[in-house]
Amino acid sequence: MQKWTSRNQTSAVQTQAETGNRTTRAMWSSHGKALIVAGLVTLGSMAFASAAQAAPLMEMGSRGTDVRVLQTELSHLGYAVGPLDGIFGPKTLAAVKSFQRNDHLRADGMAGPLTQSTLDKLQAGPASERSAKIQGIVTEAKKFIGTPYVWGGTSPSGFDCSGFTQYVYASQGIELPRVSRDQAQIGSPVSASNLQPGDLVFFSFAGSGVIDHVGIYLGNGQFISATTHKGVAVYPFSPYWRHAFKGARRVL
Repeated sequence: MQKWTSRNQTSAVQTQAETGNRTTRAMWSSHGKALIVAGLVTLGSMAFASAAQAAPLMEMGSRGTDVRVLQTELSHLGYAVGPLDGIFGPKTLAAVKSFQRNDHLRADGMAGPLTQSTLDKLQAGPASERSAKIQGIVTEAKKFIGTPYVWGGTSPSGFDCSGFTQYVYASQGIELPRVSRDQAQIGSPVSASNLQPGDLVFFSFAGSGVIDHVGIYLGNGQFISATTHKGVAVYPFSPYWRHAFKGARRVL
């Protein structure tokens, strides 16, 4: 009985193989195009699966290198993610949600393929053009060191703080609102620990906390601004300025 079963199974396998080969040949001869389409669909599915594997879902509690990369990319864009430790904690969650809202994605706090691809596009954008504009802003701003402060001034003959930032950014083709409190509403928020050259830095010297002063961060803990005391000048982030600091925005 066992020998018969073995022979029967062998015969069945051979029959299935022969039938499969005949079917394949018949399909190839009469439906070659269908096979090609089916193959493309299969390859497309494989590619999609591969892409999904390349962009794993990251959410609260996730850990590892992928999370660290996510944190680094968000940090480069000015989002406060906390330490770049590869742990998807509350700060990373808040940063992901903020990024999603700013880029008109579903703000669910989960870094899936769409969120990651959007991040990648921003990271892989015209970096050289962005760097050139940032350098242009810094260089242009420094040209006016010593220019007097003029209330309402918007030209090299005299600037107020927001007139100065507006003029400098305009030199690089970037339009800013006229007053500092409106300038504080554009671009992406940046934490103090993630400031980069070209970022707008905002201050409040009124007791109400309303934004009433703006400057341009230069790097190395310094910014440039038009003030009533010195006109256009470079300042360190001294305790005086840190006390009045209310936030920063990245327009580029």
